[in-house]
Amino acid sequence: MARIGFIGLGNMGLPMALNLVKAGHEVSGFDLFPQGMDRLKEGGGKTGKDINAVVAESDVVITMLPAGKDVRQVYLGSNGIIAQAKAGTLFIDSSTIDVDSARVVASEAVAGGMLMLDAPVSGGVGGAQAGTLTFMVGGADAAFQQAEPLLSKMGKTIVHAGGAGAGQAAKICNNMILGISMIAVSEAFVLAEKLGLDKQKLFDISSKSSGQCWSLTTYCPVPGPVPTSPANRDYQAGFTAAMMLKDLRLAQDAARASGATTPLGADAASIYGLYVGQGEGAKDFSGVIKFLRGA
Repeated sequence: MARIGFIGLGNMGLPMALNLVKAGHEVSGFDLFPQGMDRLKEGGGKTGKDINAVVAESDVVITMLPAGKDVRQVYLGSNGIIAQAKAGTLFIDSSTIDVDSARVVASEAVAGGMLMLDAPVSGGVGGAQAGTLTFMVGGADAAFQQAEPLLSKMGKTIVHAGGAGAGQAAKICNNMILGISMIAVSEAFVLAEKLGLDKQKLFDISSKSSGQCWSLTTYCPVPGPVPTSPANRDYQAGFTAAMMLKDLRLAQDAARASGATTPLGADAASIYGLYVGQGEGAKDFSGVIKFLRGA
């Protein structure tokens, strides 16, 4: 079994680390907040006094961090984990960050004799807990082959998207689709309400017609048609509006840098910016329907 260091034991990182423990791996974790480390120990894992202590005893290091600047800070420089790790360490960064940061970190890791993958995830907290995440992976074939058995203990679908940064590119493209489609579905239900059309009837029709999409059939933004959707729990977050806004802004940054035209992506980022600006960032992203109603 692999010796795994896990840096970042938040809402996503902790259940991912615990699934590796359940699979029989030796997992040592670190987080700036002690609650995550306490829960990892309760689940059979170990913790280190600091990041470097965790990295020093690990063959594989997985990170789940908030943003690109955090990834650069943890990985790069004389005190970064690339410099502190033993040669041949496999790094897997499951944070959702900008493509440029992913490629810079990967270049430094490879130059230092390490293996490196960017492997952001889709599936939210529920998927992390159930071990059914989708991993979108960028990096060399050899690194992917070594990582895939570990990723399969945390996820159901693991796709090697290409070279360094490809995982991040896939993630922001996917979530741009998701953000746009959730707004479209929400607008349709708001219009249906104004026209006196029953929400269940709209769901029954659109879920079997050309309007069918994941935002409708799995994550319906109105209570009732899909009992497991956050709409039935006052939009308690599976994936927060603030995180959706972050991903949409990453997509827009990438679009500007690459010269891509993404007008609907830009509109979606603007709408989520206004929604989050109302203090709703901690709510589920499907709660944007409340903003579209004028609530």
